[in-house]
Amino acid sequence: MPAMPRSPAASPAIEAPSGAASGDAKPASKADLRSAPAKALERMGLDTPLALALHLPLRYEDETKLSTIATLQPGQMAQVEGLIVECRVDFRPRRQLVARLHDDAGDELVLRFVNFYPSHQKTLATGQRVRVRGELRGGFFGREMVHPTFKAVDEHTPLAAALTPVYPAGAQLPQAYLRKAVAAGLARAPLDEVLPASVLPPGLPSLRAALQFLHHPPASASLATLEDHSHPAWQRLKFEELLAQQLSQMQSRRERAQLAAPVMQALPGGLHERLLGVLPWGLTEAQQRVGHEIAADLAKPQPMHRLLQGDVGSGKTVVAALAAAVAMDAGWQCALMAPTEILAEQHFVKLVQWLQPLGITVAWLTGSRKGKGRREMLERVASGEAKLIVGTHAVIQDDVQFARLGLAIVDEQHRFGVAQRLELRRKLRHERGPGGQALEPHLLMMSATPIPRTLAMTYFADLEVSTIDALPPGRTPILTKVFGEGRRDEVMARIAEEVARGRQVYWVCPLIEESEAEGDGRGKPLSELANATDTHQELSDALPGVAVGLIHGRLAPTEKAEVMARFASGQTAVLVATTVIEVGVDVPNASLMVIEHAERFGLAQLHQLRGRVGRGEVASICVLLYSSPLSETGKQRLKAMVETGDGFEIARRDLEIRGPGEFMGARQSGDALLRFADLAEDAPLLARARQAAPWLLDHHPAAARAQVARWLGSKADFLKA
Repeated sequence: MPAMPRSPAASPAIEAPSGAASGDAKPASKADLRSAPAKALERMGLDTPLALALHLPLRYEDETKLSTIATLQPGQMAQVEGLIVECRVDFRPRRQLVARLHDDAGDELVLRFVNFYPSHQKTLATGQRVRVRGELRGGFFGREMVHPTFKAVDEHTPLAAALTPVYPAGAQLPQAYLRKAVAAGLARAPLDEVLPASVLPPGLPSLRAALQFLHHPPASASLATLEDHSHPAWQRLKFEELLAQQLSQMQSRRERAQLAAPVMQALPGGLHERLLGVLPWGLTEAQQRVGHEIAADLAKPQPMHRLLQGDVGSGKTVVAALAAAVAMDAGWQCALMAPTEILAEQHFVKLVQWLQPLGITVAWLTGSRKGKGRREMLERVASGEAKLIVGTHAVIQDDVQFARLGLAIVDEQHRFGVAQRLELRRKLRHERGPGGQALEPHLLMMSATPIPRTLAMTYFADLEVSTIDALPPGRTPILTKVFGEGRRDEVMARIAEEVARGRQVYWVCPLIEESEAEGDGRGKPLSELANATDTHQELSDALPGVAVGLIHGRLAPTEKAEVMARFASGQTAVLVATTVIEVGVDVPNASLMVIEHAERFGLAQLHQLRGRVGRGEVASICVLLYSSPLSETGKQRLKAMVETGDGFEIARRDLEIRGPGEFMGARQSGDALLRFADLAEDAPLLARARQAAPWLLDHHPAAARAQVARWLGSKADFLKA
């Protein structure tokens, strides 16, 4: 959840540190007086009653009943109570605290602590009655529990009336402290009902009752329905969250409908028609369909906000070029922004090839372009001489002034931040429409990562979505094979065969050089990982007389361009690369793709990389090299790659494996907008939320605003960009 506005009662009582100095010591500031747990709460964003109330347990412990020691079985989690008959510190085989507990039947249990504090010894003093909970082990000295939870009690201390919650917490946030904080927050949180009963699915509890149940479920509650989130209390939270998200998206769509944008229409015999005439191929039916959808949007006086999605190689660039032709025909400029210089240059080369013979000046703006060349380009953009401007994020820098920007195209939109997309839209704000209203540019976003339907219905409900669902003719299917690292020599031999046939090869590595870090964060030292520089040397040695290129993100832009130009022209037979070649690179003669340590790549990224081959008429192969042991997620990814080449099926499986994640990019600003709902499991709730949202906006606008504020806060803005 986003941080909510602070209030004086937002957090538990502030604790002063023990042993504070007195006398002439400098008084501590208010921040200094907060305890470590209080600071940890704030770091986790748990600084309001509502945030605390919505911090739900990971699991539950049953402290509602006691077991006798004699009935316990090894491996069983249980709670017992009795008297401490001995407590000592042993030093062999290592320093540890050992206590012996006798229950009321006289049976003995050993409590063992390898890590302990003086407070442990105080609570577990001989003669003290304690209640302990842990997993029973059959130790050398009899029954024992290692590091059980424990507390001092007397004969009349009541048992817990509900299951005990275990919350997500940091190292400096003890569960006992967090439980008290959550309970206090739950009691104070504004959880009044803001939704009309008619919009709620039947049989669900109130929001306050749902949260009360989830934080303190009775001992009779079904742990299965709590753990799989199918309990009605969980369903209430999921519906509330999905409804807030749908309300935000639909409100955004309605607000945009009130804005003004340039009206653009293709002219008979104009640039759009002439571009179609010079293309060396005909458009597919899917390209024609999405082209008509975009043209219809451009002809409206409201700003287009459309996502153009299509699988790798489906022909999105030519559709974007035709949309730009409509804008330029109507007297407006068009900007196309790509996330990397390689991809931006790929677009630039294609667009110049298509449009320059038709008299269109295409400007090129990237961060690496400096000096006189950049100044000349900026002048052409500002004067309106350059009708189409292609580049990276440099397109939206402050010194870039457009004469009449009417259409903005953002490729691989999920790789740009919200602020960057908003800045591109603001470049037209000085223009006024016929009624004097400030004009917004039309916005076309493109993605080669197809969006699963449930995700589109959720996070992209404010967008129109156009889908190119067929590949152009001539694309050959790609055979995908999975090899263990032990078959590396076979892969090398296949590379030599492909090169001998006059074909070209990609070899993709996840790292540049071993000195990048001490480890990969997954328990695998870098000495075990392939890297681009070493692999380049290895392939150069194994293929004497063969030109082997190397490209990675640390090369200067001019060096990258030179390497890619040599590979595209066929001068280089093998290209060792990092993921800078993930999108946009088009070399029809490349027939083999090797992805090393494929288990380290995301499924969508693997599919994008695979799409660099199979772009011509030659049968192509993608080899996924992996290192053992494979995680379950790694196995699922590689299995999906072998079983399907359909980008939409890949996207569906990717959503199942890792959730929305990278599909959203910077829309989520680093945090998941859905904390409780599961897009794969909660389609019925999503459908009901989509149905309820427009009715609420029309008939209960105040309730709609309150719902969005409660669940999204400032994050509602990220859904609008």
